[in-house]
Amino acid sequence: MSAPSVKSSRAALITAAIVTLVLEHFIPFGGLVVYPFTLLTTWVHETGHGLLALAVGGHFRSLEIFWDASGVAHTVENPGWPIAVVCLGGLLAPPLVGAIVLAVARGPRRATGVLIALAAGLALSLALWVRSPAGYFAVPLVAALLVAVVLRGSPNRRLVAAHFLAVQLALDTLGRMLHYVFVPTAMSGGHESRSDIALIADNLGGHYLLWGLLVAGVALALLAAGLWAAWRKPR
Repeated sequence: MSAPSVKSSRAALITAAIVTLVLEHFIPFGGLVVYPFTLLTTWVHETGHGLLALAVGGHFRSLEIFWDASGVAHTVENPGWPIAVVCLGGLLAPPLVGAIVLAVARGPRRATGVLIALAAGLALSLALWVRSPAGYFAVPLVAALLVAVVLRGSPNRRLVAAHFLAVQLALDTLGRMLHYVFVPTAMSGGHESRSDIALIADNLGGHYLLWGLLVAGVALALLAAGLWAAWRKPR
């Protein structure tokens, strides 16, 4: 990557962070603008559950996203460690995807590829798994926005858009996730159930708080690795 490309990537990352901060904290109703992307983060989380269920030989039946930004992936897997793996898949999917986007989208061409891949994944999941009103709203909306940026946005806007999505996933790591991994129960669609981290402890042993510390540490390490990859100069 050339020096100008490095500068543009860093500028895009800073711009994405500032835009997110301003929308969520300084502009009235700015949270409504990022709301579809909050639901996108839920989609990443629940899709992570489903894909890991397939990876351990189980089934991914459907995916529901609710208006309060919670969600549930309806999966079938064997008891024991497969359940724990599926739970880990959802918890680590947002920071992992965010880190990958930060590491890969270091120039307009790569950012375009990232946006196309995300839009395709959203469209595929809508056809195969999404089965809720909030999901029917958020998934096609975000996919359409990504396609619009690819078709009509300038190269720099595509780069900012890719980093904006990565920042949203990073905020999930620092916000919702760091709370969620330290509780034994969670609300989803108005119903309380065992949290992912508690299910990991139930199926692998140990206390859920210890597993929460481990998962939070991995999530923050992924975030740090993504930021380092996005900021560093090429050798």
